[in-house]
Parts: sequence; C-alpha cells; structure tokens
Amino acid sequence: MMGNMDRKGTLVDLRQDGVARHLARGQNFTVERIEADPGEALTLIGEDEIMILCLDAVVRLSGDDTADIAPRTVAILPPGKFRLAFVQRGRVFAFATRRLDLPVDAAINAATYAVADDRVAPIGEPFRRARDAGNIQLLPIDEIKAPASNPRIKCIQSATMSINWVEYNGPRDRSALSPHAHRDFEQGSLAIDGGFVHHLRAPWKSNAELWQDDVHMTAGADSLLIVPPEIIHTSEGVGAERHLLIDVFAPPRRDFIANGWMCNEADYLDPLGSLVAAS
Repeated sequence: MMGNMDRKGTLVDLRQDGVARHLARGQNFTVERIEADPGEALTLIGEDEIMILCLDAVVRLSGDDTADIAPRTVAILPPGKFRLAFVQRGRVFAFATRRLDLPVDAAINAATYAVADDRVAPIGEPFRRARDAGNIQLLPIDEIKAPASNPRIKCIQSATMSINWVEYNGPRDRSALSPHAHRDFEQGSLAIDGGFVHHLRAPWKSNAELWQDDVHMTAGADSLLIVPPEIIHTSEGVGAERHLLIDVFAPPRRDFIANGWMCNEADYLDPLGSLVAAS
C-alpha cells in the first residue's frame, strides 16, 4: 500500500491558514506531516505518548510540561493535551497510536482499513515509563549513537511504538540490501528526503493462481509505504542526494530492544516482564 502524503485531490482537507497538515495511517498508528508559518499553532491530544520529529523547524510544545524543540530532534510527549507552536517554519512529523484530536478516517488511506487485517497483532498494554513519566523527553538525533552491530539505524521507542532513523548520502549499496518480512505487524516506511525504490515480494503459497509478481515501487520524498505482514521487503536509496527514511512500528520492536539497539530502552519497563523477540 502506498500513499503520497502531498498528492493533491486525495487528502481530506486538514489545512488552516498558514498551516499544512497531511495524515496517513497504519492499522495501529498514524503519521502526520505538519508545516506552518512562524506564529501558527495547533493542538495535539494523545491517549498514549506521541512522538514528535522536528526535522528542520523550531517549535515550542506546551502543556503540563513545556519545551523548545530544535531541528533534528525527537520529542516524546506524555499522554494529554499539548499546544505545538511554530517559531521557525519547517517540517514536523507526529507519530502516534491513539490521537484524540484527529479522526483516523481523515487519513489519505483510511479506506484500506475499513476492514481490519487480522494478521496484525494489537498493541497490547503500553510500556511503562521508568522515570520522568510526566515530562517531555528530548532526543537530539545527532547525539544518538547508532548500534555497533547495526550502524545504519538509530532506534527510538515510546510507550506504544518505535521508529528507526535511517540516513545516508548517495545510493545504497545494492550488494548489501536487507530483504525480510514480519509475521504479525506492519512496517511504515516514511521517505522524507531523497528517492527510493521499495522492493516487495509476496510469498508463494500452495495456490499458484494467487501468486503475485514482484513490485519495485519508486517513491519520492513525502511518501509513506505501509508493508503488510508476510510481505518480503527492502528499501533502496537511489541517486546521489542525501536519503532519510523513517521506519514506524507499533508496538515497539521487542527484538530491537533485546538486541540492545533501542537508544532509550532504559526509560521504559516492558509490561510483559521479559523481552520477547518479535518475529
């Protein structure tokens, strides 16, 4: 499934004067792109924590806690109501599992989820904050060290979801791609900068009449690919420019936590009581 978040004529109108908002979703999460002029503001309300990626804007978040967010920073908001005010124009992305201020049927791809995919496991009980539960948490991307065993990604979690920051210059090495599939969760791949080809393969099952050809899907910036369970996939950055791709999961990737890849895993307690690797 593919939705271009800036494709004209297909988006429910979420605009207000000076503010552009674009919404897409997976079964367990939403992704919103927000761009606004200085002085413009909007309200975010989350039943769960909301992850805010301030890409090249400067914003102020205020609620029970207040914080100024610089570019290339991820902010994790506790549940509740927050005002997001733009100080400098730029792009902000909001990743959430239960937004109370936006209807999920406003998403560009809402019709895809008219019937739920029963292969996708529910989020379950949220992780619990081990410290500073009521405060905004700030994670500057350039201060996060990528794991030595997987230097391509920087992984961040909230109570109900996780994201991977994947950034590199020039084309990806085609001899070192990473095709894989997930048994019971979706992957959202948000292309922010650069051009990509998403390589997708449906597994062959016993009925050959249902076999599908491979798909090699070209995707530019401001596009979101939702990969269903069981689909083999990998993303290839193409071209000489900088590439930035954010992978989105809900619930958090327990296999990544078990591998020691989640940069802020010490901030959370797993409600299962042990780290069970996701397949």
